[in-house]
Amino acid sequence: MKTTLLAILFVLLAINVHAQDPTVIIPNANDSRVITTGMPFLLIAADARAGAMGDMGVATSVDGFSQQWNNSKYAFSEAKSGVALSYTPYLSSLVNDIFLGSFTYYNRIDERSAFAGSFRYFSLGEIQFVDNENSTPFDVKPYELAVDVSYALKLSDQFSMGVAMRYMRSDLRLNIGNNDASAAGTFGVDISGYYQSEEEAYNDFNGRWRGGFAIQNVGPKFKYDEEGFENFQPTTLRLGGGFDFILDEYNTISVTTEVTKLLVPTPPIMGTEYQYTDENGNGVYDDGIDTLGSQESTNNGVIYQGQSSDVGFMKGMFQSFGDAPGGFKEEMQEFTWALGAEYMYQDSFGFRMGYFHEAENKGARQFLALGAGFKYNVINIDLSYLFSTSKIQSPLENTLRFSLTFNLGAGTYREY
Repeated sequence: MKTTLLAILFVLLAINVHAQDPTVIIPNANDSRVITTGMPFLLIAADARAGAMGDMGVATSVDGFSQQWNNSKYAFSEAKSGVALSYTPYLSSLVNDIFLGSFTYYNRIDERSAFAGSFRYFSLGEIQFVDNENSTPFDVKPYELAVDVSYALKLSDQFSMGVAMRYMRSDLRLNIGNNDASAAGTFGVDISGYYQSEEEAYNDFNGRWRGGFAIQNVGPKFKYDEEGFENFQPTTLRLGGGFDFILDEYNTISVTTEVTKLLVPTPPIMGTEYQYTDENGNGVYDDGIDTLGSQESTNNGVIYQGQSSDVGFMKGMFQSFGDAPGGFKEEMQEFTWALGAEYMYQDSFGFRMGYFHEAENKGARQFLALGAGFKYNVINIDLSYLFSTSKIQSPLENTLRFSLTFNLGAGTYREY
């Protein structure tokens, strides 16, 4: 009797499963493969020296703007303290009131430690609105800013580490007919390290090795209102290395390379789920053979390939190393790389050039940059210019970047 009941139950289940049409997920067209974050202005090179070398700075020698790239380098500063200012026009070929400005102060406390602080302000210009043709226009000035402090400590004569804390504010919401529009704020942490070898003698020249790493903007996600979606910070991993060819007491050529990766989840490929009739009974949807039926998924769709990006910032950092829908090949495309060189004469004049590359399906930023630096007494003046080599024009194309540094107490410490 029990055997008969089990057989009947099995037949009923088989009939029910067979009667239910199978489903298939068909990918949506035009899904973006570019990783996006909130407050992307933090990724813009604020200083002309870094811009001239292909937007790099994690393993270059210390300068006044090391706060943005690798604050642990300040422990190797030969100057007691310094002030650095920069101005970078943005989209200058279209408008004249969008810019990135920065101010940095650093102070080497003693032989082994240093602290620094900086302020970055990204203005998106002035936008004028009118309700109708008879109303008085009113202006909106969206902006973003970041304020940070850091501490660097030498753990040995050749290696230092640093930590920084940063507050970020983004006021991009346009408060028009929306009472809950407000600025968004969050905080982040940087951890960095820098290695600089002693000067070594080779056959025809002396040399010095450099290396650095930085994990930047590690912190919680943020949103502009309670109903909005959460944005990731531009959490970034930077790795770099370089070598100084010290030809003689007057001439030095430095070569540096750097790779960078956003530690933010890759957006999955979304799809729409449909029922279908399996005409040939092979259990797989065959386009052109099987017949699509009703739509099953909601308007938001379902994941066709990849992993959900609706995760916390810490999980997202680790997930970012293996969640690209295209597998290992696409993961490698999410690394950008840059190569830069700098020639210095008597530590008073410098010529720089660099190249930056990003995969075409990950943003397509590819450009060549040139620049120069001049030093007079305690003042450093740096300039850079960018030439886009991509089909997509860079927002910094045809832009002259300008930086100014005051090195106070130069020569107080001996590092080179």
